Amino acid sequence: MEFATFADRAGTIEAEPADLEVVAHVRDLLEAAADGSGRAADDGDPRTVEIVARFVQGRVFPAWDSTTLDIGPTTCYEAIARAAGTNVDADDVEDRLAEIGEIGDVAASYDFGGQQGLGAFTGGGDSDALTVREVYETLTELAAAEGSGSQDRKIDLLFGLFNRCSSAEARYLARLVLSEMRIGVGEGTVRDATADAFDVPVEHVERALQVSNDYGEVARIADEAGVDGLDAMDLEIGRPVQAMLAQAGTVTDAIEEWDAAAVEWKYDGARIQLHHDPTADGAETRVFSRNMEEVTDALPEVVEFAAETLDVPTILDGEVVAVDEAGDPLPFQEVLKRFRRKHDVAKAREEVTVRPVFFDCLHADGADLLGEPLTSRHERLEAVLTDAADADPEPVEGLSLLWLTDDPDEIESIDADALEAGHEGIMLKDPESTYSPGRRGKHWRKRKPDVETLDCVVTGAEWGEGRRATYLGTFELSVRDGDELETVGKVATGITDEKLAELTELLEPHIAAEEGQAVELEPAVVFEVGYEEIQTSPTYSAGYALRFPRFVGVRHDKAPADADTLERVESLQSS
Repeated sequence: MEFATFADRAGTIEAEPADLEVVAHVRDLLEAAADGSGRAADDGDPRTVEIVARFVQGRVFPAWDSTTLDIGPTTCYEAIARAAGTNVDADDVEDRLAEIGEIGDVAASYDFGGQQGLGAFTGGGDSDALTVREVYETLTELAAAEGSGSQDRKIDLLFGLFNRCSSAEARYLARLVLSEMRIGVGEGTVRDATADAFDVPVEHVERALQVSNDYGEVARIADEAGVDGLDAMDLEIGRPVQAMLAQAGTVTDAIEEWDAAAVEWKYDGARIQLHHDPTADGAETRVFSRNMEEVTDALPEVVEFAAETLDVPTILDGEVVAVDEAGDPLPFQEVLKRFRRKHDVAKAREEVTVRPVFFDCLHADGADLLGEPLTSRHERLEAVLTDAADADPEPVEGLSLLWLTDDPDEIESIDADALEAGHEGIMLKDPESTYSPGRRGKHWRKRKPDVETLDCVVTGAEWGEGRRATYLGTFELSVRDGDELETVGKVATGITDEKLAELTELLEPHIAAEEGQAVELEPAVVFEVGYEEIQTSPTYSAGYALRFPRFVGVRHDKAPADADTLERVESLQSS
């Protein structure tokens, strides 16, 4: 396929406002690329249809591939300027960009084709029409350029391409190399167009995309082998897939929709996907970020963990968490000091220690698990992280525990334990959910942040235990009902040791009575408290209970007489 044909069809797609027509145009483009698209797949070279399926999204390489062009705007401007003529320089191109506002239009505004010099005909060897394959091969060569002189080589290669471009071709070449295609074609469009072009059900295309994360390969296989070929595609060790994502939700909604919820701690770390194959020569271990960027070299602890723990080919989903000398979690900012680190990794490791925690298993010992329910995947996860040689095997470090429950009180306790351990809170998951790469659906939920607060009088507390034995905690909360105070719950989460020390100093002068660990307090201090919801409850004298209350702060500006009323609680509960 000539690149001019691709550019012409890209222009048609860009001008089309209707989504369905865009899919039809992309379908036609894929069909045209597949017809006589040249080289066989087994020679290591992609067919033209593969290249076009990526180009139309603004990609040169598959989404899972860490290869990049590494072309900055200045490099592109220099190549455009050289192809545009001796009276044009990179500053002129940048000035025109400031005036026009879009690099494709800037490139299309120049008259290319007359410049000679090194690279003038790079990729084709003559001045025949530029092809899609030539563009791909030249950009692949450009991506491989490194070391001394690589920048000049990149400019030469780009110049050679622009020098053979018409205005329309230049528009989409400039956008492609700067990852600014922006013609209204997203992943869903290419998925649907692939199904239409090669007459295969879209759900089979969807599944193939989930395991391969390669729109080009899926388009080729759909053309060559249809449904059977797509269904035969599997996950591959070393080829990352998109991470399944979560949305905000409440405990009540989760239990109502799923009957029971799978509950996990939510870690304040960075998402990782671990690929490990101990059967490969020398063992292959690769670690990828949430965005599928390879971060293996930056995280040697994860590589060591895999070598020491995993005995079968495995793909795991989890997080890497920064920890202190005692193993307690550190803030996310500490993880960033290690994540994507390319230089002085050993020194950075001395400064910040990280450890992996895994909560899902996508592949184990030759079996893909994306279609298995969460509970089954977690069982496989526990199995691969367990030393089978032990007489009484125990899960090794690195396993995120999973609780199955339909009891809100138990979930509240798990949430409190997570916060006490220094983590962000909890995740709620549908026990029967499959793993859907790249999807942000209702099957995984982060506990919704508090959307409302109440100002409550502190009327009681309990002395802590262990290291918190000298601190007051688990504070009893009350609201006003006329001249009386009625209890609506207790709060113990969202409070650091430092804050507990401050609160103890504030409240201790107001202790009216003690019995064991329980403390009765004179009404003197008002807390602002967040909560997930308000439920009717016989446990507290107000007749209502705050579900998942969290300490927000002390209302130093309010006296108990200014605290919220039972009437407001009732109105919030019914709203």
